[in-house]
Amino acid sequence: MTTPSSSVQQQQSRGFWLRTLHQWHWISSAVCLIGMLLFAATGITLNHAAKIEAKPVVVSQQLTLPADLLGTLGARTDGTAPLPRKASRWLDAQLGIAIGRRPAEWSDGEIYLSMPSPGADAWLSIDRDSGAVEYESTARGWVSYFNDLHKGRNAGPAWGWFLDIFAVACLVFCITGLFLLHLHARQRRMTWPLVGLGLLVPLLIALILIH
Repeated sequence: MTTPSSSVQQQQSRGFWLRTLHQWHWISSAVCLIGMLLFAATGITLNHAAKIEAKPVVVSQQLTLPADLLGTLGARTDGTAPLPRKASRWLDAQLGIAIGRRPAEWSDGEIYLSMPSPGADAWLSIDRDSGAVEYESTARGWVSYFNDLHKGRNAGPAWGWFLDIFAVACLVFCITGLFLLHLHARQRRMTWPLVGLGLLVPLLIALILIH
């Protein structure tokens, strides 16, 4: 038999959990709102990537590394290492790029640097004898840019950290939402049938229609 005091305690406990869950639910939803809109939109563009025409823009440039900078390249003939800072800064200024400390591939006659980024690819080669520099970049447009952000492709460590934090916020949002559904399920009879439908539909598609 439930006593008045135990009933009050249950109501107080329920009220505490409702307040706590609602607080974490709205905080996590605010944190991941923009990210969820971005990932939902790019999920559609990725799903229909073959139907979305892209017009790549290719830019090629050629120049010659000055003799004093050519001498800073040293005698390395194999392996990977960044370009010397003086040479990379000069190339940045001349080509309008940001090489930074990206690792380049060194060989006897050439230094090759790959510079992919979201929605674009680029490469640079330096002839170690003549100092001839060839640079080419290919931009595939904004849709490709956001699709690559969705996949975390060539976006760097900072974006990787954002994806991890965003994923945690989404988990908090979904888990607190699940507990809120549990607390309100008695007043909303369609709660668990709808949750079950959300599980059953993708499960059946995966088992029956995906081969």
